Amino acid sequence: MGLKTYKPTTPGLRARISDDFKDITRVEPEKSLIKAFKKQAGRNNAGRVTVRHRGGGVKRYYRIIDFKRNKFNVPGRVASIEYDPNRSARISLVQYTDGEKRYILTPLELKVGDSIISATSGNSVEIKAGNSLPLKDIPVGTPVHNIELQIGKGGQLIRSAGTSAQLMSKEGDYALIRLASGELRHVHVNCRATIGQMGNVDHQNIVLGKAGRARLMGLRPEVRGAVMSPRAHPHGGGEGKNPRGMPPKTPWGKPALGYRTRRRKISNKFIVKRRD
Repeated sequence: MGLKTYKPTTPGLRARISDDFKDITRVEPEKSLIKAFKKQAGRNNAGRVTVRHRGGGVKRYYRIIDFKRNKFNVPGRVASIEYDPNRSARISLVQYTDGEKRYILTPLELKVGDSIISATSGNSVEIKAGNSLPLKDIPVGTPVHNIELQIGKGGQLIRSAGTSAQLMSKEGDYALIRLASGELRHVHVNCRATIGQMGNVDHQNIVLGKAGRARLMGLRPEVRGAVMSPRAHPHGGGEGKNPRGMPPKTPWGKPALGYRTRRRKISNKFIVKRRD
């Protein structure tokens, strides 16, 4: 993946940094692997807004991704690398030797024409990007992604663009994995993971450049509480830019922005220790 900048002929292009999509080898998705994707606009089953700032956006189809990688011991060839509007990572169309096609997440080093396999425990498989193995068969120190938390449920961790986890150690029935956030987590050694770092590493450097592109992605505007009325937000009201006069709060009056932790640090700062 590469990034593309623009001449500042309009205000929206001045700051825009977008994807050049040079790694994409196919435009139209595989019809047998897509389904309708109805937008929820942040509503739950009762129709109430449970996630704010969602709505609108361009119509999408959902690509059915093989997170389970349960096509065991059957080699497959990467037929194409495609764009998925529902995730930051790229997806690869894999055609197996028995004729079946599946989408998988694309690791950093995977290219069109590469051969991959999802092996069961005990089979000797090359440790290379795209191969899926149980954690007990993966060498310590290997970067992995698409990690299962429950045996057979499918990968739930490390699925975003550019991320990877590292297998730190194995002891008994559990493996210790360091996630992209630095968190250490124990996962059963029979859970599966895919070798390699997730691709599309430049995704974090994309700049939309204008609000209209966010609206096309289904994101609605956010408004600061300080510019609302007093009945709409605890920070609202007053003439001009008045101070809040209170600790920061959510729209529903709960403490926000780590206020409790910060207050504890400030109070501890002024504690005078007695001299013995």
